[in-house]
Amino acid sequence: MVISVKFEIFIFVLIFLKMKNLCILFLLISISLFSQKHQTPYEKRNGNQTVTYEEMVKFYADLDQKFKTITVENFGKDDNGEPIKVVIFNHSKDKNVPTILINNGIHPGEPDGIDATMMLMRDLATGKIKSQNLQIAAIQSYNISGMLRRGKFSRANQNGPEEYGFRGNARNYDLNRDFIKNDTENAKAFQQIFHHFKPIYFIDNHVSNGADYQYLFTYISTNKERLGKNLGNYFNEKMQPEILQNLENQEILTIPYVNIHGDSPDEGFPAFMDSPRYATGFTTLFNTLGTVGETHMLKPYGERVRATYEYMLSSIHYTERNAAEIQKKMAESLVELQPGKKYALQWKLDDTKFQMIDFKGYEAGKKTSEVSGKPRLFYDKTKPFTRKVKFFNEYIAAKEVTIPKFYAIPKSEYKVIEYLKRNNIKIKEIAKDSAINVEVYRIEDYKTVKNPYEGHYLHYETKTKSEFKNLMFRKGDFLVSTEQNGVKYLLETLEPEATDSFFNWNFFDAILGQKEYFSDYVFEDTAAELLKNDQVLRTAFEFEKIAKPEFANDANAQLDWIYRHSDYYEKSIGLYPIYRIL
Repeated sequence: MVISVKFEIFIFVLIFLKMKNLCILFLLISISLFSQKHQTPYEKRNGNQTVTYEEMVKFYADLDQKFKTITVENFGKDDNGEPIKVVIFNHSKDKNVPTILINNGIHPGEPDGIDATMMLMRDLATGKIKSQNLQIAAIQSYNISGMLRRGKFSRANQNGPEEYGFRGNARNYDLNRDFIKNDTENAKAFQQIFHHFKPIYFIDNHVSNGADYQYLFTYISTNKERLGKNLGNYFNEKMQPEILQNLENQEILTIPYVNIHGDSPDEGFPAFMDSPRYATGFTTLFNTLGTVGETHMLKPYGERVRATYEYMLSSIHYTERNAAEIQKKMAESLVELQPGKKYALQWKLDDTKFQMIDFKGYEAGKKTSEVSGKPRLFYDKTKPFTRKVKFFNEYIAAKEVTIPKFYAIPKSEYKVIEYLKRNNIKIKEIAKDSAINVEVYRIEDYKTVKNPYEGHYLHYETKTKSEFKNLMFRKGDFLVSTEQNGVKYLLETLEPEATDSFFNWNFFDAILGQKEYFSDYVFEDTAAELLKNDQVLRTAFEFEKIAKPEFANDANAQLDWIYRHSDYYEKSIGLYPIYRIL
């Protein structure tokens, strides 16, 4: 009797397990069939064709309609007036869960991320990918007007797809140079998106250009020095290696972005410095970790899409598991940015420090060009190699500044105020006319590019001198505390010597121009009187003539010298109109 009962129990367990396995099998088949039902246009074709803009919008609209976990929202607009659409996956519908933000199509000729993200969002919606406690927000295509400018020939060095978009937007801006200066509606929309979602991790999907090598996936990690010691080391030494290891496990070869063009990387290469004009350079200003994924242009399109998908998937899994730790590190990094501490405005590569890394390349050589008859570079794909090369991944501060407690900004600088407000910077109005002791900058020197760069004649190598003065500020002028989350944004934009400062992007060019002048025949008498009555001025004038023979023979130059060293010369030239309070 006992044996019979045990046998019946055994049979019941077998039936239960079989039914359970059948349920699991049925579920897996259902998910697979559901995914097939919602194939992307890319998946339906030959593996070398990217989606059109209209197809992309319709695909996401269908997902939004059919799945409660998917929503599509509009944020701002492209320069051509089209709304920029963000697709959002949120299993819990809790708006407070941590967020990953993904950007696609900033350069629409590099569409890998557009197609990969469509599959990713479909797989999240259908349950093929599980994510319970993480919100994934993806910009469908950031450069809509560039995506609509579809063709076959603008990416001359790229291996597929058959047709693709154009790098520039409707006004021919490279949007990956516009994150600080905000010349485009696109950039304004991005800042709206970024501050709405407050992501803890950011991915910007691209395709590389430059040298040839065996790697399928290269990446620009937000520079560890710009992230700060604590956060930078965590990302560089723990988070990024673990994310990349998942790709390596799937035989997707990865390496840091190979930042050379037209030569072999055999001699080594440096880590890319992403200043705030770039996407990850901007997101770093708010302590968000970030990566630019750069699939290799010469690899087949299908392989590139797969690598982009897997990188995003690996990033989702890691970020969801470690969200609390990432948020803790982000908060701790603000401690390094208190008033009175030093902050690096400029960086230079430390070429004395490097890592020896295994580099998988192809033998580079020279052969006779069929065009010019001269020697040309080529890579021999029949001769792959693995050898040690130098990877320069250490930067040192080239220019530092003491973090002030406040910036004082006259209300006349309304453009600056507009930019600060757009980036959630807390601003306080001065309640009444007040005298405040401030540090005042004067622009001493700067250089300017000879050709326009992204709509500007960019300044660089800017140098200032400073002094402390008591200045009157009017009611309605502004005080901006640096003790807030956007402290790095304030420092990188308001300090004139910073690489991508508002000054270097020509926001203040009016202060560099002289507004008042003199007529020679009138000022001749005034100048003579000044020399007669001011012995110090007279002595300096005579020394100048002795030291510079050309000056001694130039009457106009002499008159101008006296004017510039007199009280008649306007003191506002080069005077920077944003002030520091220590």
